[in-house]
Amino acid sequence: MVPGSLLLPMDEAVVHVKLDNERSYPIQFATIQELPEFLSTSGIRKGKYIIVTDTNVASHYLNPVRDILSGSGWDDLIEILIDPGESSKSPEPLQRIYNEALRSGIDRKTPLFALGGGVIGDLAGYAAATLLRGLPLVHIPTSLMAQVDSSIGGKTGINHPLGKNLIGAFHQPTLVLSDMNLLQSLPELEWVSGLAEVVKHGLIADANFVDELSKNWDHILQREKQSTQRTIMRAAEIKALVVSEDERETSRRAILNFGHTFAHAIERVAGYGQFTHGEAVALGMRAATKVSALINPDLPYAFIDSFLRRLPVRNSIHHLDPGVLTDAMYYDKKVQEGNLHLILLREIGHAYTTSEITEEQILTGWNYLMDL
Repeated sequence: MVPGSLLLPMDEAVVHVKLDNERSYPIQFATIQELPEFLSTSGIRKGKYIIVTDTNVASHYLNPVRDILSGSGWDDLIEILIDPGESSKSPEPLQRIYNEALRSGIDRKTPLFALGGGVIGDLAGYAAATLLRGLPLVHIPTSLMAQVDSSIGGKTGINHPLGKNLIGAFHQPTLVLSDMNLLQSLPELEWVSGLAEVVKHGLIADANFVDELSKNWDHILQREKQSTQRTIMRAAEIKALVVSEDERETSRRAILNFGHTFAHAIERVAGYGQFTHGEAVALGMRAATKVSALINPDLPYAFIDSFLRRLPVRNSIHHLDPGVLTDAMYYDKKVQEGNLHLILLREIGHAYTTSEITEEQILTGWNYLMDL
C-alpha cells in the first residue's frame, strides 16, 4: 500500500516523477494559460514547435493553446491533425507525423506537444521518441484517462494487428500540464472510461483511496469539483510513485497492468474501437478479480466486484468466444517464454504478478464476464 504520508496537501499543485540518475519531470496541475511559464522553467527552447492533436480535440483546444503560446513568442507552429479514435494508433498516422515534421526542418530541440487523450499521447509520444532519435515531449492531456494514467510514465507506441501497444518505446516527457478545466467537454463515456484507471490505481496500491472513492462515488460520477480534483491528483500521484520505482517495467510497474491482459484481448478480438480502453479495463478488472479470488480466498471479492459494477460501462461480450479471447491473451507484452503473466490482487491495495495460472482459471474469468 502507498503510505498515507505521501498524500499531497490540497494547496500543492504538482506531482514529480523521479527517475534514476537524478532525472525528473513535473506533472503540473494548472491552467493552459500557465503553459509558457512551465515551458520556460522546464528548459524547453522557444521557437519552432509541433502540436499533434485529433480533429475533435482541435475544435475545442487547439486555437486557445496556439494563442497562449503565440502571445509568449511561440509563433512557428507545425500543426498536425489526426483522426480521432484507436485506429489512429497505427503506422499510417505515424508516418504522417514523420513526414510533416521532417519537411518542416525540425532539429533535436524542437518540442512536440501531445494535445489530446491516450491515443494522441501514445502516438505523438512514439513520434517524439523516434524522430531524430528523440525530441522533447510535452503532454497536455485532455481526457481523464490521460491525466491520471497514460500521460505519466513514458510509455509510447502504436498497435499491431496481433495486439495492442506491441510497437513502442519508453520516452519520458519533459513536462505534463494537466488542466482539469479541459475535462469539461469530455463525453460521459470517456469520463467513465477514465474512472476505470482511477479505480485500478486504488485497487493495486492504496486501500484508503479505494475507501475514499467508494464513499464519494456519486459525487465523482457527477464531476463535483472538489471530489474530482482530489481524485485526479491522487490517482496521478499513485501512477507517478509506481513509475518512479520502476521506469521500464522490469518489476513493480507491471502492477499497473491489472485487468489489462484481459482488456487488451477484448479490444483485439472485438475490434479496436468497439469498446473504449476504459470499458475493456473495467471488464478486465472484474475477470482478474474473479481469478484473484480463486487463488486468494481471503480477498474481499464481493466488495471489489460490487464496486467495479458501479462503473457504468457497457459489459456485453456475449458475442465473443472465451477460447479465442484466451488465445489473444498470449500476444500480450507480459508473455515470457510462452508463459502468461497475470496481475492479480492479494488484498485491496496489494497487487502482484504471477505466471502460475491455469487455462481453467483464466476461462473462469472469461465465463464470469459472459454471464454479465
